[in-house]
Amino acid sequence: MKRLFQTPSTDWTTRHANKQASAIHPFLKAFYSAPLVTGDTPLDEIEFVAMDFETTGLNVKKDGIITIGLVPFTLNRVYINRAQHWTVRPRQKLNEQSVVIHNITHNDILDAPDLSEVIEPVLAALSGRVVVVHYRRIEREFLDRALKDRIKEGIEFPVIDTLDLEAHIQQRLNGGFWNKLRGKKPQSVRLAQARKRYGLPAYTPHHALTDAIATAELLQAQIAYHYDAKKPIEDFWL
Repeated sequence: MKRLFQTPSTDWTTRHANKQASAIHPFLKAFYSAPLVTGDTPLDEIEFVAMDFETTGLNVKKDGIITIGLVPFTLNRVYINRAQHWTVRPRQKLNEQSVVIHNITHNDILDAPDLSEVIEPVLAALSGRVVVVHYRRIEREFLDRALKDRIKEGIEFPVIDTLDLEAHIQQRLNGGFWNKLRGKKPQSVRLAQARKRYGLPAYTPHHALTDAIATAELLQAQIAYHYDAKKPIEDFWL
């Protein structure tokens, strides 16, 4: 079956099994030991977890995580009653620009725990799940760096990136030679603009849990409008 993306699909099931054997920290051993769906599993049989971070900035080498939002969902339902949200104290100072964006101030994080204190429940919520994000470089790279800084081991996990998926959809709909001649260009793939195209409600941005819910709903709409829900996960995960 032709893959949606140019890069070959990773065999995440085998990769997780190999990582479980090589992981040292007990939290990571537990994370990798949770059974992961095989690549041929249809989308409509999977329970995903949408994840979003707010950070002190966009440089993974210099910035840190401030808030984490997680919500499990399927293609038919978002489980709000099982959603989770954490505020953590970053090791980097908040800068004025980031405070303006996410409205999280020094007072908000003054008594917040370090990420090391919530790693176990965060990884437990992700274990055995295909994670859904909007722009994977934030969530995957920041979590990997945060763990390396705290437990000296990084992390790998499969994601569906709704930003990448929307870019692919827009290229298919609005790309091509004739569309270029007509001046038709792919539209914005930012979360709010992408949701608007599917008639989804506007949410206040830059809140980790709200953005996680928004991402879950966006994937539901993308699949409903453009794909067969029986397609295998290996066509989508990265």
